[in-house]
Amino acid sequence: MAQARTRDESGDELARAWARVRTNLRLSAGARLFDQWLAPIALADASDRQDVRLTLPSAFMTNWVRNHYAERLVHEFRAQIPAVRTVSIETQRAAAVVTEVLAEAPMAAPAVAPVAAAPAAVASVPDRPLLDPRLTFDRFVADASNLVAVNAARALAAPGPVRFSPLFLHGGTGQGKTHLMTAIGHAFLDAHADARVLMMSAERFMFDFVAAMRARDTHAFKTRLRGCDLLLIDDLQFIAGKDATQEEFFHTVNEIMAAGKRLVIAADRAPQAMDGIEPRLLSRLGAGLVADIRPSTVDLRRTVLERRAAEVEARVPSEVIELLAGRITSSVREVEGALNRILAYAQLTATTIDLEFAMQTLADQLRGGQRRVTIDQIQKAVSDHFELKPLDLVSARRARAVARPRQIAMYLAKRLTTRSLPEIGRKFGGRDHSTVIHAVRRIEELRDSDRDVDGAVRVLLGQLEG
Repeated sequence: MAQARTRDESGDELARAWARVRTNLRLSAGARLFDQWLAPIALADASDRQDVRLTLPSAFMTNWVRNHYAERLVHEFRAQIPAVRTVSIETQRAAAVVTEVLAEAPMAAPAVAPVAAAPAAVASVPDRPLLDPRLTFDRFVADASNLVAVNAARALAAPGPVRFSPLFLHGGTGQGKTHLMTAIGHAFLDAHADARVLMMSAERFMFDFVAAMRARDTHAFKTRLRGCDLLLIDDLQFIAGKDATQEEFFHTVNEIMAAGKRLVIAADRAPQAMDGIEPRLLSRLGAGLVADIRPSTVDLRRTVLERRAAEVEARVPSEVIELLAGRITSSVREVEGALNRILAYAQLTATTIDLEFAMQTLADQLRGGQRRVTIDQIQKAVSDHFELKPLDLVSARRARAVARPRQIAMYLAKRLTTRSLPEIGRKFGGRDHSTVIHAVRRIEELRDSDRDVDGAVRVLLGQLEG
């Protein structure tokens, strides 16, 4: 009976902690993001205070939460219950057989993480990172915007003497810094199977360091980090203004460099542009190779989307790929997230993916990120491109030389504005909404079969969105 009461009390404590974690996540993430991705998370087992299990209704949602909130969930649970060791995120239908442990308590006893796929990619001891098996060099899309960073990352991961260290990667959020760092870890472990590799965020460095000081066990913390053959620290900007953490980090960097080992740092800006970081630390970090990752090009985003769709064997029409690549320009991560959202919604609603479905699914995101384009601007751009008068597009003329450009203009109006179908029809000489639907579908079909039409649409999209 006493054991049963203990289990009940443990379950009540975890359930209360989960309620507080959800409240904190909603406040920090915002209502829209929370409702879309985090609200569906369920506590799978309320009896285990040390190894927390969370579930989601689809694999797409599971992967998104793992990629974006795994570490945050660990910190949130530990803030409520310090005894929490691991937090796993699973898909509900596979929860009984597939468990992927996302994080371990620092300096925990060695334990094998139970995974159902790619076990070699997930390290089984605490002084190796739980590297995402998907984030390898083979899956990183390179182009002129990131070529220097990619080549530098490959060089640092290559066997043989260290050519430079540290490598400092900087770029905007979601441009691929974490992917490159993880790829370095994979490549280095492939070449040195017994190497000690550790990857963590600067925020995690700070939390672990503070925990070690409170436990009066900083020696174990220092030994763990300074004994690495490859140390990867992400998001350096998060320790800005944290003097004690920077002091320890400075000594860690010195030890790694003095030992001739490999160090990779990532941040959202170049060393000389960082505020709140000690100059001597920035000087050390800038002594190696500093490589930037510039904002992605539309071609890169298109390639990323096509590769992602192929990986999950999903049929995503070319016009949907073009919509995402052209309209979501803030980061590669965001454009991938948009595609994942479309794939998830299509799966959950058993709907075929087309342009209309994509625009409905991403309506808020597209409105928030798009340049404001008017139908008048579209009509002028189309008439100029086809050497027509703007009045031709709203006239009753049905000649092919006018009808096709008119259909293209309607297609662009549907894609680039938030106007309803009847509103678009009225702007084209008072035409019915069914005429607009026919025009949009016709251009969608022709883009797959007619190079001239597809080329004209691409040119006009670039002109209107640029």
